[in-house]
Amino acid sequence: MIKEPLSVLGIAKNAKRAKSFGKVGIIGAGMLGQEIIMSVARHGLEVVCLDVNESILTSSMERIGTVLDYKIDKWELTEGERRAMISRIKGTMSYEDLAGCDIVIEAIKSRTREQMIPIRKEIFKKIEEVVDQTCIIATNSTTLVITELSNELEYPERCVSFHFLSPVQESQVVEVVCGLYTSTTSFERVCQFAKMIDKRVVRVTESPGIISTRLVAPLINEACRMLMEGVGSVEDIDTTLKLGFGFPHGPFEMADKYGLDRVVRWLDNLYAEFGELHYKASPTLKKMVRGNRLGMVTRKGFYEYDEDLIKQSPANGFGQGV
Repeated sequence: MIKEPLSVLGIAKNAKRAKSFGKVGIIGAGMLGQEIIMSVARHGLEVVCLDVNESILTSSMERIGTVLDYKIDKWELTEGERRAMISRIKGTMSYEDLAGCDIVIEAIKSRTREQMIPIRKEIFKKIEEVVDQTCIIATNSTTLVITELSNELEYPERCVSFHFLSPVQESQVVEVVCGLYTSTTSFERVCQFAKMIDKRVVRVTESPGIISTRLVAPLINEACRMLMEGVGSVEDIDTTLKLGFGFPHGPFEMADKYGLDRVVRWLDNLYAEFGELHYKASPTLKKMVRGNRLGMVTRKGFYEYDEDLIKQSPANGFGQGV
């Protein structure tokens, strides 16, 4: 349930704080982008979501509505709160609509390692062309360093890594990384924004993978190794982590949610940076990516999913190993 229902209506104590962060831009309408949008809109802030693919943008806006309907059914949201959130969310294909944003967060999903840095640097430049000098420009990426992404900007001191952990609405923390150019003022403003959306800041030293990805990516990789060895089934391994250690999701559920292609890119980046074998992507992950079994985004990964992306059963071939 929402901790401060009045904040959804933009009144009470959060209304005064919202003056410094009233409009938030999100670049990328994928699964994670949708989670960020809903989390920010739920706290009374206007959200502009930009994606260059019209069909992805349209389907993402529709899915946000479906997810909010599901929350109403579970008594996590009221009809009035849903309408208020939807009224704050705008989808766009134009960078001009980012004008007036107080923070813009890049959360795209690039297809190859070679594309990741140049595409994001170009996005940063396009953002800088339309926002004020005081606007924070952030990336949600964990395996790319903000110093490199911001080094061609006119005002690199306003740039940070601001990483949401998924599931965004359930996670209580964000990882924040200051780059070589990041100013103290920018960091302090980012901390203010995190507080407004009920997140605790974990400040991390700039390093590929930071904390979360360096822990989660090898965990998923090791789960795939155990699956190949026949140690346990997909469900058994996930259940062990959830019921045995209190994880909200098992490693295979996490892989499907993040996207198996994204997990492989994380591992490739970490292996390229550190050269340690436990970062070398499992053949199981690579085989599934080649077969376009990417998880929830294709409705088939380690599990199968229905039209509302509700998990069904383990996908064919994942009984007691592969």
